[in-house]
Amino acid sequence: MIELVEQQAAISGVLRAIASSPHDLQPIFDAILDSATRLCRAEAGSLRLLEESGFRLVAIRGDAFLVSQVWSSSPVLDKESFLGRLAASRLPAHIPDLAALEGHHRDDLWVTWVNRGFRTCLFVPLLKDNEIIGVIGLGRKQVQPFTDRQISLFVHFAAQATIALESTRRERQYREAQSELAHANRVETMGQLTASIAHEIKQPIATARNNARAALNFLGMHPPDLSEVKEALDCIVADADRAGDIVDRIGSCIKKAPPRTEVVDVNAAILEVTDLTRGEAVKTGVTVSTQLAGELPRIQGDRVQLQQVMMNLIVNAIQSMSGVEDGNRELHISSVSIGPEGVRVAVRDTGHGLRPEGLPRLFEPFYTTKPDGMGMGLSISRSIIEAHGGRLWATSCEPRGALFQFTIPAD
Repeated sequence: MIELVEQQAAISGVLRAIASSPHDLQPIFDAILDSATRLCRAEAGSLRLLEESGFRLVAIRGDAFLVSQVWSSSPVLDKESFLGRLAASRLPAHIPDLAALEGHHRDDLWVTWVNRGFRTCLFVPLLKDNEIIGVIGLGRKQVQPFTDRQISLFVHFAAQATIALESTRRERQYREAQSELAHANRVETMGQLTASIAHEIKQPIATARNNARAALNFLGMHPPDLSEVKEALDCIVADADRAGDIVDRIGSCIKKAPPRTEVVDVNAAILEVTDLTRGEAVKTGVTVSTQLAGELPRIQGDRVQLQQVMMNLIVNAIQSMSGVEDGNRELHISSVSIGPEGVRVAVRDTGHGLRPEGLPRLFEPFYTTKPDGMGMGLSISRSIIEAHGGRLWATSCEPRGALFQFTIPAD
Protein backbone atom coordinates (compact mmCIF):
# COMPACT_ATOMS: atom_id res chain seq x y z
CA MET A 1 0.00 0.00 0.00
CA ILE A 2 2.80 2.42 0.92
CA GLU A 3 4.56 1.67 -2.36
CA LEU A 4 1.38 2.38 -4.36
CA VAL A 5 1.01 5.71 -2.60
CA GLU A 6 4.62 6.50 -3.44
CA GLN A 7 3.99 5.57 -7.07
CA GLN A 8 0.97 7.88 -7.19
CA ALA A 9 3.05 10.63 -5.59
CA ALA A 10 5.75 10.09 -8.22
CA ILE A 11 3.27 10.49 -11.06
CA SER A 12 1.74 13.53 -9.34
CA GLY A 13 5.18 15.12 -9.27
CA VAL A 14 5.52 14.65 -13.03
CA LEU A 15 2.04 16.06 -13.66
CA ARG A 16 2.82 19.11 -11.52
CA ALA A 17 5.95 19.71 -13.58
CA ILE A 18 3.88 19.52 -16.76
CA ALA A 19 1.30 21.95 -15.37
CA SER A 20 3.92 24.48 -14.29
CA SER A 21 6.14 24.15 -17.40
CA PRO A 22 3.87 23.48 -20.39
CA HIS A 23 6.39 24.91 -22.89
CA ASP A 24 9.66 23.67 -21.37
CA LEU A 25 10.46 19.96 -21.40
CA GLN A 26 13.55 20.07 -19.17
CA PRO A 27 11.67 20.46 -15.84
CA ILE A 28 9.53 17.49 -16.92
CA PHE A 29 12.61 15.37 -17.66
CA ASP A 30 14.00 16.31 -14.25
CA ALA A 31 10.71 15.49 -12.49
CA ILE A 32 10.50 12.06 -14.15
CA LEU A 33 14.03 11.16 -13.09
CA ASP A 34 13.70 12.59 -9.57
CA SER A 35 10.48 10.64 -9.06
CA ALA A 36 12.01 7.42 -10.42
CA THR A 37 15.09 7.57 -8.17
CA ARG A 38 12.96 8.24 -5.08
CA LEU A 39 10.45 5.54 -5.97
CA CYS A 40 13.13 2.82 -6.24
CA ARG A 41 15.50 4.08 -3.54
CA ALA A 42 18.26 4.57 -6.12
CA GLU A 43 21.36 6.70 -5.62
CA ALA A 44 21.75 7.70 -9.24
CA GLY A 45 19.74 7.74 -12.43
CA SER A 46 19.71 8.83 -16.04
CA LEU A 47 17.06 9.58 -18.63
CA ARG A 48 17.85 9.28 -22.30
CA LEU A 49 15.58 9.88 -25.30
CA LEU A 50 16.00 8.06 -28.61
CA GLU A 51 16.90 10.24 -31.58
CA GLU A 52 18.36 9.51 -35.01
CA SER A 53 21.89 9.85 -33.66
CA GLY A 54 21.25 7.56 -30.69
CA PHE A 55 20.18 7.82 -27.05
CA ARG A 56 20.59 11.46 -26.02
CA LEU A 57 21.05 12.23 -22.33
CA VAL A 58 18.42 14.72 -21.13
CA ALA A 59 18.68 14.31 -17.34
CA ILE A 60 21.02 12.66 -14.85
CA ARG A 61 21.20 12.38 -11.06
CA GLY A 62 24.06 11.25 -8.80
CA ASP A 63 27.25 12.66 -7.33
CA ALA A 64 28.70 15.73 -9.03
CA PHE A 65 31.66 13.90 -10.58
CA LEU A 66 29.45 11.21 -12.11
CA VAL A 67 27.13 13.85 -13.56
CA SER A 68 30.01 15.82 -15.11
CA GLN A 69 31.69 12.66 -16.45
CA VAL A 70 28.55 11.32 -18.13
CA TRP A 71 27.58 14.70 -19.60
CA SER A 72 31.07 15.19 -21.05
CA SER A 73 31.90 11.63 -22.17
CA SER A 74 28.54 10.08 -23.09
CA PRO A 75 25.97 12.75 -24.03
CA VAL A 76 24.76 10.48 -26.84
CA LEU A 77 25.01 6.68 -26.87
CA ASP A 78 24.94 4.70 -30.09
CA LYS A 79 21.95 2.44 -30.68
CA GLU A 80 24.38 -0.49 -30.72
CA SER A 81 25.87 0.41 -27.35
CA PHE A 82 25.29 -1.69 -24.25
CA LEU A 83 22.38 0.53 -23.22
CA GLY A 84 20.97 0.49 -26.75
CA ARG A 85 21.01 -3.30 -26.83
CA LEU A 86 19.30 -3.49 -23.44
CA ALA A 87 16.58 -1.09 -24.59
CA ALA A 88 16.08 -3.03 -27.84
CA SER A 89 14.65 -5.94 -25.85
CA ARG A 90 11.78 -3.64 -24.79
CA LEU A 91 11.92 -5.34 -21.39
CA PRO A 92 13.26 -4.19 -18.01
CA ALA A 93 16.95 -5.12 -17.59
CA HIS A 94 18.02 -5.80 -14.02
CA ILE A 95 21.77 -6.12 -13.40
CA PRO A 96 22.46 -7.23 -9.78
CA ASP A 97 26.22 -6.65 -10.10
CA LEU A 98 27.76 -4.46 -12.81
CA ALA A 99 31.24 -5.73 -11.93
CA ALA A 100 30.22 -9.26 -12.92
CA LEU A 101 29.51 -8.26 -16.52
CA GLU A 102 32.07 -9.31 -19.07
CA GLY A 103 32.99 -8.85 -22.72
CA HIS A 104 31.19 -6.34 -24.92
CA HIS A 105 29.07 -5.13 -21.99
CA ARG A 106 32.07 -3.24 -20.68
CA ASP A 107 31.78 -0.08 -22.79
CA ASP A 108 32.61 3.54 -21.82
CA LEU A 109 29.37 4.01 -19.90
CA TRP A 110 29.99 0.80 -17.93
CA VAL A 111 33.52 2.03 -17.08
CA THR A 112 32.20 5.40 -15.86
CA TRP A 113 29.53 3.87 -13.62
CA VAL A 114 31.81 1.17 -12.18
CA ASN A 115 34.61 3.67 -11.54
CA ARG A 116 32.14 5.74 -9.54
CA GLY A 117 31.36 2.68 -7.38
CA PHE A 118 27.96 1.66 -8.74
CA ARG A 119 27.16 -2.05 -8.62
CA THR A 120 23.41 -2.69 -9.07
CA CYS A 121 21.48 -1.19 -12.01
CA LEU A 122 17.98 -1.27 -13.43
CA PHE A 123 17.08 -0.11 -16.94
CA VAL A 124 13.50 0.31 -18.14
CA PRO A 125 12.70 1.33 -21.73
CA LEU A 126 10.07 4.00 -22.39
CA LEU A 127 7.66 2.62 -24.99
CA LYS A 128 4.99 4.24 -27.13
CA ASP A 129 2.98 1.74 -29.18
CA ASN A 130 5.81 -0.71 -28.52
CA GLU A 131 8.29 1.70 -30.11
CA ILE A 132 11.26 2.81 -28.01
CA ILE A 133 11.33 6.53 -27.27
CA GLY A 134 13.86 6.43 -24.44
CA VAL A 135 15.22 4.61 -21.43
CA ILE A 136 15.56 5.30 -17.71
CA GLY A 137 18.52 3.83 -15.80
CA LEU A 138 18.84 3.62 -12.01
CA GLY A 139 21.87 2.66 -9.93
CA ARG A 140 22.93 1.70 -6.40
CA LYS A 141 26.45 1.72 -4.97
CA GLN A 142 26.04 -1.59 -3.19
CA VAL A 143 25.16 -4.99 -4.55
CA GLN A 144 21.54 -4.58 -3.54
CA PRO A 145 19.21 -6.00 -6.20
CA PHE A 146 15.90 -4.28 -6.83
CA THR A 147 12.93 -6.30 -5.62
CA ASP A 148 10.30 -7.64 -7.99
CA ARG A 149 7.85 -5.24 -6.40
CA GLN A 150 10.11 -2.25 -7.02
CA ILE A 151 10.67 -3.32 -10.62
CA SER A 152 6.92 -3.74 -11.17
CA LEU A 153 6.16 -0.32 -9.67
CA PHE A 154 8.92 1.25 -11.73
CA VAL A 155 7.63 -0.31 -14.97
CA HIS A 156 4.13 1.05 -14.30
CA PHE A 157 5.55 4.45 -13.40
CA ALA A 158 7.62 4.48 -16.61
CA ALA A 159 4.53 3.67 -18.68
CA GLN A 160 2.54 6.51 -17.14
CA ALA A 161 5.49 8.89 -17.38
CA THR A 162 5.82 8.02 -21.08
CA ILE A 163 2.17 8.93 -21.69
CA ALA A 164 2.60 12.24 -19.88
CA LEU A 165 5.86 12.99 -21.68
CA GLU A 166 4.52 12.19 -25.13
CA SER A 167 1.39 14.24 -24.50
CA THR A 168 3.56 17.22 -23.56
CA ARG A 169 5.84 16.71 -26.56
CA ARG A 170 2.85 16.59 -28.93
CA GLU A 171 1.43 19.73 -27.35
CA ARG A 172 4.76 21.45 -27.78
CA GLN A 173 4.99 20.35 -31.42
CA TYR A 174 1.46 21.66 -31.98
CA ARG A 175 2.35 25.01 -30.43
CA GLU A 176 5.53 25.24 -32.50
CA ALA A 177 3.56 24.49 -35.68
CA GLN A 178 0.95 27.04 -34.66
CA SER A 179 3.71 29.59 -34.03
CA GLU A 180 5.16 28.91 -37.48
CA LEU A 181 1.75 29.43 -39.08
CA ALA A 182 1.20 32.61 -37.08
CA HIS A 183 4.57 33.95 -38.20
CA ALA A 184 3.81 33.08 -41.82
CA ASN A 185 0.47 34.85 -41.51
CA ARG A 186 2.15 37.98 -40.11
CA VAL A 187 4.68 38.00 -42.93
CA GLU A 188 1.92 37.51 -45.51
CA THR A 189 -0.12 40.35 -44.03
CA MET A 190 2.87 42.68 -44.00
CA GLY A 191 3.58 41.64 -47.59
CA GLN A 192 0.10 42.79 -48.58
CA LEU A 193 0.87 46.15 -46.99
CA THR A 194 4.31 46.54 -48.60
CA ALA A 195 3.32 49.36 -50.96
CA SER A 196 1.48 51.25 -48.23
CA ILE A 197 4.31 50.81 -45.73
CA ALA A 198 6.88 51.93 -48.32
CA HIS A 199 4.80 55.06 -48.83
CA GLU A 200 4.65 55.65 -45.07
CA ILE A 201 8.44 55.38 -44.81
CA LYS A 202 9.12 57.52 -47.88
CA GLN A 203 7.09 60.40 -46.49
CA PRO A 204 9.34 61.26 -43.50
CA ILE A 205 12.45 60.56 -45.60
CA ALA A 206 11.27 62.97 -48.32
CA THR A 207 10.34 65.57 -45.71
CA ALA A 208 13.73 65.19 -44.03
CA ARG A 209 15.43 65.72 -47.41
CA ASN A 210 13.43 68.88 -48.03
CA ASN A 211 14.29 70.19 -44.57
CA ALA A 212 17.96 69.40 -45.12
CA ARG A 213 17.88 71.33 -48.42
CA ALA A 214 16.20 74.23 -46.62
CA ALA A 215 18.85 74.16 -43.88
CA LEU A 216 21.59 74.38 -46.55
CA ASN A 217 19.82 77.34 -48.15
CA PHE A 218 19.55 79.13 -44.81
CA LEU A 219 23.24 78.47 -44.14
CA GLY A 220 24.09 79.94 -47.56
CA MET A 221 22.44 83.27 -46.74
CA HIS A 222 24.53 86.29 -45.79
CA PRO A 223 24.41 86.28 -42.87
CA PRO A 224 23.19 82.66 -42.25
CA ASP A 225 19.72 82.45 -40.68
CA LEU A 226 20.70 80.17 -37.80
CA SER A 227 17.26 80.15 -36.18
CA GLU A 228 15.74 78.75 -39.39
CA VAL A 229 18.61 76.28 -39.68
CA LYS A 230 17.92 75.04 -36.15
CA GLU A 231 14.22 74.66 -36.88
CA ALA A 232 14.97 72.71 -40.06
CA LEU A 233 17.38 70.44 -38.20
CA ASP A 234 14.80 69.81 -35.48
CA CYS A 235 12.34 68.78 -38.19
CA ILE A 236 14.93 66.44 -39.70
CA VAL A 237 15.44 64.74 -36.32
CA ALA A 238 11.68 64.36 -35.89
CA ASP A 239 11.30 62.93 -39.40
CA ALA A 240 14.16 60.47 -38.82
CA ASP A 241 12.56 59.36 -35.53
CA ARG A 242 9.23 58.86 -37.30
CA ALA A 243 10.83 56.72 -40.03
CA GLY A 244 12.68 54.73 -37.37
CA ASP A 245 9.46 54.16 -35.44
CA ILE A 246 7.78 52.78 -38.57
CA VAL A 247 10.68 50.40 -39.21
CA ASP A 248 10.68 49.27 -35.56
CA ARG A 249 6.95 48.69 -35.73
CA ILE A 250 7.30 46.53 -38.82
CA GLY A 251 10.10 44.55 -37.18
CA SER A 252 8.09 43.91 -34.03
CA CYS A 253 5.10 42.74 -36.04
CA ILE A 254 6.95 40.20 -38.20
CA LYS A 255 9.62 39.04 -35.75
CA LYS A 256 9.75 35.38 -34.95
CA ALA A 257 10.11 34.97 -31.21
CA PRO A 258 8.65 32.78 -28.47
CA PRO A 259 5.51 34.10 -26.78
CA ARG A 260 6.18 36.56 -23.99
CA THR A 261 3.82 37.84 -21.35
CA GLU A 262 3.88 41.50 -20.47
CA VAL A 263 1.53 44.31 -19.53
CA VAL A 264 -0.06 45.48 -22.79
CA ASP A 265 -1.48 48.96 -23.37
CA VAL A 266 -4.34 47.93 -25.65
CA ASN A 267 -5.03 51.45 -26.93
CA ALA A 268 -1.37 52.05 -27.78
CA ALA A 269 -1.22 48.69 -29.55
CA ILE A 270 -4.30 49.60 -31.61
CA LEU A 271 -2.86 52.98 -32.59
CA GLU A 272 0.41 51.40 -33.72
CA VAL A 273 -1.46 49.00 -35.99
CA THR A 274 -3.66 51.77 -37.42
CA ASP A 275 -0.50 53.76 -38.17
CA LEU A 276 0.92 50.80 -40.12
CA THR A 277 -2.31 50.29 -42.06
CA ARG A 278 -3.06 53.99 -42.69
CA GLY A 279 -1.51 53.93 -46.14
CA GLU A 280 -3.60 50.93 -47.20
CA ALA A 281 -6.75 52.64 -45.93
CA VAL A 282 -5.96 55.84 -47.85
CA LYS A 283 -5.18 53.88 -51.02
CA THR A 284 -8.53 52.05 -50.73
CA GLY A 285 -10.46 55.22 -49.92
CA VAL A 286 -11.35 54.07 -46.41
CA THR A 287 -11.97 56.55 -43.62
CA VAL A 288 -10.65 55.27 -40.29
CA SER A 289 -12.03 56.45 -36.97
CA THR A 290 -11.24 55.31 -33.45
CA GLN A 291 -13.11 55.50 -30.16
CA LEU A 292 -10.76 54.30 -27.46
CA ALA A 293 -11.77 54.20 -23.79
CA GLY A 294 -9.82 56.57 -21.56
CA GLU A 295 -8.96 54.06 -18.84
CA LEU A 296 -8.68 50.36 -19.51
CA PRO A 297 -7.82 47.58 -17.04
CA ARG A 298 -4.35 46.01 -17.07
CA ILE A 299 -3.99 43.29 -19.69
CA GLN A 300 -1.33 40.60 -19.51
CA GLY A 301 -0.40 39.05 -22.84
CA ASP A 302 1.87 38.88 -25.84
CA ARG A 303 1.84 42.30 -27.49
CA VAL A 304 2.98 41.04 -30.91
CA GLN A 305 0.32 38.33 -31.02
CA LEU A 306 -2.47 40.69 -29.97
CA GLN A 307 -1.35 43.22 -32.58
CA GLN A 308 -1.40 40.42 -35.16
CA VAL A 309 -5.09 39.86 -34.33
CA MET A 310 -5.82 43.59 -34.68
CA MET A 311 -3.92 43.79 -37.97
CA ASN A 312 -5.75 40.77 -39.39
CA LEU A 313 -9.13 42.28 -38.51
CA ILE A 314 -8.23 45.76 -39.80
CA VAL A 315 -6.69 44.54 -43.07
CA ASN A 316 -9.65 42.21 -43.66
CA ALA A 317 -12.05 45.11 -43.06
CA ILE A 318 -10.18 47.41 -45.48
CA GLN A 319 -10.07 44.71 -48.15
CA SER A 320 -13.77 43.94 -47.70
CA MET A 321 -14.57 47.56 -48.61
CA SER A 322 -12.35 47.73 -51.70
CA GLY A 323 -15.20 46.57 -53.91
CA VAL A 324 -17.84 48.90 -52.46
CA GLU A 325 -18.98 51.33 -55.17
CA ASP A 326 -21.94 53.03 -53.51
CA GLY A 327 -21.83 54.60 -50.08
CA ASN A 328 -19.01 55.47 -47.74
CA ARG A 329 -16.11 53.21 -46.88
CA GLU A 330 -15.79 53.57 -43.13
CA LEU A 331 -13.74 51.62 -40.62
CA HIS A 332 -14.46 52.15 -36.94
CA ILE A 333 -12.21 50.73 -34.22
CA SER A 334 -13.17 50.94 -30.56
CA SER A 335 -12.06 49.72 -27.17
CA VAL A 336 -14.09 49.61 -23.99
CA SER A 337 -13.72 48.33 -20.46
CA ILE A 338 -16.18 45.57 -19.62
CA GLY A 339 -15.98 45.80 -15.87
CA PRO A 340 -14.17 43.03 -14.05
CA GLU A 341 -14.06 40.92 -17.19
CA GLY A 342 -11.42 43.01 -18.96
CA VAL A 343 -11.37 44.75 -22.34
CA ARG A 344 -13.42 44.45 -25.51
CA VAL A 345 -12.06 45.60 -28.87
CA ALA A 346 -14.38 46.01 -31.86
CA VAL A 347 -13.61 46.49 -35.58
CA ARG A 348 -16.58 47.50 -37.74
CA ASP A 349 -16.63 48.08 -41.49
CA THR A 350 -19.15 49.08 -44.16
CA GLY A 351 -18.18 46.38 -46.63
CA HIS A 352 -20.44 43.82 -48.27
CA GLY A 353 -20.84 41.97 -44.99
CA LEU A 354 -20.75 38.29 -44.12
CA ARG A 355 -22.64 35.62 -45.99
CA PRO A 356 -24.98 33.69 -43.67
CA GLU A 357 -23.86 30.35 -45.10
CA GLY A 358 -20.19 31.21 -44.49
CA LEU A 359 -20.58 32.58 -40.97
CA PRO A 360 -20.33 29.20 -39.16
CA ARG A 361 -17.08 28.39 -41.01
CA LEU A 362 -15.52 31.83 -40.72
CA PHE A 363 -12.87 30.79 -38.18
CA GLU A 364 -12.11 27.35 -39.64
CA PRO A 365 -8.52 26.77 -40.81
CA PHE A 366 -8.05 27.21 -44.60
CA TYR A 367 -11.55 28.61 -45.11
CA THR A 368 -11.35 31.81 -47.13
CA THR A 369 -13.47 33.92 -49.46
CA LYS A 370 -10.38 35.61 -50.96
CA PRO A 371 -9.03 34.16 -54.22
CA ASP A 372 -5.43 34.50 -52.97
CA GLY A 373 -5.99 34.05 -49.23
CA MET A 374 -4.37 31.45 -46.96
CA GLY A 375 -7.52 31.00 -44.92
CA MET A 376 -5.48 31.06 -41.71
CA GLY A 377 -5.76 34.65 -40.47
CA LEU A 378 -9.02 34.38 -38.57
CA SER A 379 -8.29 30.85 -37.35
CA ILE A 380 -4.94 31.96 -35.93
CA SER A 381 -6.53 35.10 -34.49
CA ARG A 382 -9.14 33.10 -32.62
CA SER A 383 -6.52 30.68 -31.24
CA ILE A 384 -4.43 33.65 -30.04
CA ILE A 385 -7.38 35.27 -28.29
CA GLU A 386 -8.47 31.99 -26.70
CA ALA A 387 -4.89 31.37 -25.53
CA HIS A 388 -5.17 34.75 -23.75
CA GLY A 389 -8.38 33.57 -22.06
CA GLY A 390 -10.65 35.66 -24.28
CA ARG A 391 -13.20 35.23 -27.05
CA LEU A 392 -13.35 36.34 -30.71
CA TRP A 393 -16.58 36.41 -32.70
CA ALA A 394 -18.21 38.07 -35.73
CA THR A 395 -21.68 39.39 -36.55
CA SER A 396 -23.30 40.90 -39.63
CA CYS A 397 -24.37 44.53 -39.55
CA GLU A 398 -27.35 46.28 -41.08
CA PRO A 399 -27.75 47.59 -43.67
CA ARG A 400 -24.30 46.25 -44.55
CA GLY A 401 -20.88 45.55 -43.12
CA ALA A 402 -19.41 43.28 -40.49
CA LEU A 403 -18.46 43.62 -36.84
CA PHE A 404 -15.59 41.64 -35.33
CA GLN A 405 -15.09 41.77 -31.56
CA PHE A 406 -12.75 40.15 -29.09
CA THR A 407 -12.36 40.25 -25.34
CA ILE A 408 -9.27 39.88 -23.17
CA PRO A 409 -9.66 39.29 -19.41
CA ALA A 410 -8.08 41.76 -17.03
CA ASP A 411 -4.93 40.84 -15.09
